[in-house]
Amino acid sequence: MPRNRGYADRKVATRELRQIFLIICEGEKTEPNYFMSFRVSTTIKQIDIRGFGYNPSKLVQEAKELKAQGDYDQIWCVFDRDDWPKEDFNNAIANAEREGFKVAYSNEAFELWYVLHFEFLNTGLPRKDYIDKLEKEKLLGHKYKKNSVTIYDEIENRQSTAIKHAKSLLKQYNPSNPVNDNPSTTVHLLVEELNKFIR
Repeated sequence: MPRNRGYADRKVATRELRQIFLIICEGEKTEPNYFMSFRVSTTIKQIDIRGFGYNPSKLVQEAKELKAQGDYDQIWCVFDRDDWPKEDFNNAIANAEREGFKVAYSNEAFELWYVLHFEFLNTGLPRKDYIDKLEKEKLLGHKYKKNSVTIYDEIENRQSTAIKHAKSLLKQYNPSNPVNDNPSTTVHLLVEELNKFIR
């Protein structure tokens, strides 16, 4: 084995870890506030998080335009199923993947990700019921604030549970059809990616 092999490997690994992220969210505050709370290290050169309030297809289009303006290593589109037309949701996922973007979707709502920190849930619920679970079933222990800037810190110690629950949910759908897979989420994929850079 060449003497300098270990040094060369370390250099490659360091270079791969220095990345520029673009995370664009359908929600203007809820999702950006959550992802901005990750304490990523300086090995990420830049993490650009934006909330637009667009439907999924328009969000992916915005990502394409921003990609043309910047040099991003990873581009993530974060959006919910909500009440968007089925074709809009599925097309947005397909278009994002065709562009090389990654998708962190939730069906029905981003709040599913929060609930999964506390319990496994495989029954589809409307958005309001997720909030009722967080509040009335006292999962959070206080009133849920949609645009909270503290929720990441409040539930971060349960994150590994949420990741496990999200993975278990996805395994139940075979073949996968995101628009009909309710409840389901791929938010954990973005969370796991950001966790590689936690300081």
